[in-house]
Amino acid sequence: MSENDILEMDSLSDTEEERGDAELGMIDEEVVYPEEFLPTYHSIREGAKVDKAQQAEFNGKPDSLFFNDGVRRIDFILVYEDEDKKDFEKRHTFARRLRRREYFEASLMKMGVELEATPSVVDDKLTFLKIHMPWDVLCTYAEVLHIKLPIQVNDLSSRPSPWRYLSWIAKPFYPSEDLIRKETEFFTAPFEKDRLEYFYVKDRDIFFTPSMRSRMAYYILSRAPYEIRGSIKKFGMNKLLDGGVYKAAYPLHDCRFNVRSSEEGCPNERYLLYEEWAHPKSFYKMQPLDLIRKYYGEKIGIYFAWLGFYTIMLTLAAAVGLGCFIYGYTTKDTNIISVCDPNIGGKLVMCPQCDSCNYWPLISTCDTSKKLCIFDNFGTLVFAVFMAVWVTLFLEFWKRYQAELEYEWDTVEFLEQEEPPRPEYEAKCVYERKNPVTGVKEKVPYTAWGRCVRVSIGMGTVLFWIMLILASIVAITVYRLAVFITFSTKLRNTDLKDLEPLKEYVTPQMATSVTASIISFVVIMILNVLYERVAIWITDFELPRTKTDYENSLTLKMFLFQFVNYYSSCFYIAFAKGKAVGYPGKPVYLLGEYRNEECDPGGCLIELTTQLAIIMGGKAIWNNIQEVLLPSPLFYSSEKVIPRWEQDYQLQPSSKLGLFYEYLEMVIQFGFVTLFVASFPLAPVLALINNLAEIRIDAWKITTQFRRIVPEKAQDIGAWQPILQGIAILAVATNAMIIAFTSDMIPRLVYYWSFSVYPYGDHPDNTMEGYINSSLSVFNISDFHSRSLVTNTSIPSNFSSSLLFFFRYRDFRFPPGHPRQYEHNVYYWHVNAAKMAFIIVVEHIVYFTKFILSYMIPDVPYAVKEQIKREKYLTQIILHETNLKLVTRRLKNGDDEILSNEEAKVTKEEMELDF
Repeated sequence: MSENDILEMDSLSDTEEERGDAELGMIDEEVVYPEEFLPTYHSIREGAKVDKAQQAEFNGKPDSLFFNDGVRRIDFILVYEDEDKKDFEKRHTFARRLRRREYFEASLMKMGVELEATPSVVDDKLTFLKIHMPWDVLCTYAEVLHIKLPIQVNDLSSRPSPWRYLSWIAKPFYPSEDLIRKETEFFTAPFEKDRLEYFYVKDRDIFFTPSMRSRMAYYILSRAPYEIRGSIKKFGMNKLLDGGVYKAAYPLHDCRFNVRSSEEGCPNERYLLYEEWAHPKSFYKMQPLDLIRKYYGEKIGIYFAWLGFYTIMLTLAAAVGLGCFIYGYTTKDTNIISVCDPNIGGKLVMCPQCDSCNYWPLISTCDTSKKLCIFDNFGTLVFAVFMAVWVTLFLEFWKRYQAELEYEWDTVEFLEQEEPPRPEYEAKCVYERKNPVTGVKEKVPYTAWGRCVRVSIGMGTVLFWIMLILASIVAITVYRLAVFITFSTKLRNTDLKDLEPLKEYVTPQMATSVTASIISFVVIMILNVLYERVAIWITDFELPRTKTDYENSLTLKMFLFQFVNYYSSCFYIAFAKGKAVGYPGKPVYLLGEYRNEECDPGGCLIELTTQLAIIMGGKAIWNNIQEVLLPSPLFYSSEKVIPRWEQDYQLQPSSKLGLFYEYLEMVIQFGFVTLFVASFPLAPVLALINNLAEIRIDAWKITTQFRRIVPEKAQDIGAWQPILQGIAILAVATNAMIIAFTSDMIPRLVYYWSFSVYPYGDHPDNTMEGYINSSLSVFNISDFHSRSLVTNTSIPSNFSSSLLFFFRYRDFRFPPGHPRQYEHNVYYWHVNAAKMAFIIVVEHIVYFTKFILSYMIPDVPYAVKEQIKREKYLTQIILHETNLKLVTRRLKNGDDEILSNEEAKVTKEEMELDF
């Protein structure tokens, strides 16, 4: 390998990147940030001597969060290796890294940032660069980032809760007030440096919280230049991290998670979070959301607020679902008497379900039918309607709760124009356009045609991968068809004495369903890894403007992938399997080779329940194992005193995608809980158990195992909100269709109300007696297809000869010998009409109920509206009307000056006259 090869490998082949951009005509002028983004930065001339960071040895204080002088607070940490102490790299490689680092640090100091470098206590090759933001720099960038800060204590008294008299009951479930005290509430306004006197500045050292300081430091670090090459300026800490110039970048935790800091005045917020939130002993306590937001930022806070609210709402759904399950379990023996009756189910022989299958007695499905009745009963219908209302209440009440958090956390007016563009976007802004809103010329990274091309390529790639997922589902379906024949042949001819306790459950249909579900789950896990890389590549290629735009675009793509990946097999079982199978004399074949598989003798609903249980349970177990058993941070074994910044370096770095996977996991679970709940009432129970563990695992993970996450602003849960609303709308249709097409509820109701009495039945009163006989059609063995005649000769010996030529199958068709034999009878058309009517009526009733609830429940509570108006009024009075006072004062000063000039003129004229 040549030296040039090593040069190209460093930092994502910058030369190739520039060459590619030059060929596209994209580099035709200097790329510079406008003054509004970096108001304190002034370019360093190329070739000029650059300042270097101040060097300082560790002062022996392991819990210190300050420079060695004990005055300047550490706002961020950069870590790099000392190239002079490395002997295995080429000299010019680390010389270039050193040059870039020195220029980057000089740029930071040019912007007013103060630096101090301290060598590692454990590893002599490492150096930690401490970054401090002085007061003037903080004020400047607080104004740039529109950070809202206190102007006055909140003087609106909160309305007493109607549950205040029962607060003593809930007190044990809240964090200890002795440890986590409630902070004073303030009215806030976007910071303006010129009006500092109007803000509530009690102490400059704590006016900007550590999370605010870290956020501003990260903003500067992401935009400071590190290299000038000709007319090209290169920006940003992220590329330096990718290129190996720096090893890590992170804000500091304020203490160890399990030990209080020895520094005087340290808030010990990490320790408090661990004790009252992340520790397993606090699993029953409510989350300290205000402290989470203060320590980790609004984005982390809003995630845990949503997850906690979702879990609390799940308790109601889980209770009703468990009650539905208990009802079905206790009544299962009263709903399937006909199937288990030896005089009814014992005398009916069913047609083979594949070309190489045997005949089978209907009574063999007795146990399966009992299990099915646990989930297929009238309680399930009530629960499905309840869940449709529940999901509406969940979304509406979440909007209200989110509005309260938006106000309390100062994100009400967090608009897109306040969010700065991504450095990756800004670095490629080479085209000029006129802003349609402001009318001012601005830089953009692509033309209208270029954007169209990017979006088109992205959409095409997404569609291609979705088709690939569907192809995998088709492959699994073919597997089911092929394996069902094998299981049917093997299991019927195999002695299962070793499986005696499970013998009654090991049927060809169940074996096929379980193995296919497991294979489907494995395929889902494998494809997830590929989807992630593809979705990230597409989103990077589209080049969204802000980080919120980036995350929303990635969210939509990943959810489309995951939706098809996780739910397609469930949709197949619920709405496609067993629906187009023909009848024994004329079966339907897939690809002309495989006979379409029929449902389990007990129905497709029990297979859908099995599929859901395996995927939900397997996914939850797999995700929790991954989160808990991830490689723990490697701590150095040393007797030396290790400083705070070096302890944090040993922790795991946070993910670049932040909470994306946490949200994705929960939203996929939300889909299982709502879309197919009619087939599995225990889904909310499993989700509740998983979420109770998920909250504490996530809390333990970010508090103890990871470096402190850079705080970010967020107003809501982003693109996940419309996704949840879409799932809620779709869930009404899917559950109605599951009950109509997958369950046997509608055929039973049609028989009970219509076909058991005159004119179709002989019973004087409505009854379920005779339902089994009427729901099974008759088939003559002589009408078998030639492909089936050869193999289907194994007839149970315990049946009389009078039954040897007539067998049953699940359908509603005329019997042999009828003028319209094997055509659908009137029962079939009544059942289908009832199914369509059921879907239409249920959907309209539920959608109308959802609309009424959405209209009646306001998105923003009245008390919050009052506080928002009060805050806007104060902002107008305190800040904006000061402009009028300044103008008035200047006008008055100007009038006095004019008057004094006139008086001076008069005096001069008088003196001249006197002279």
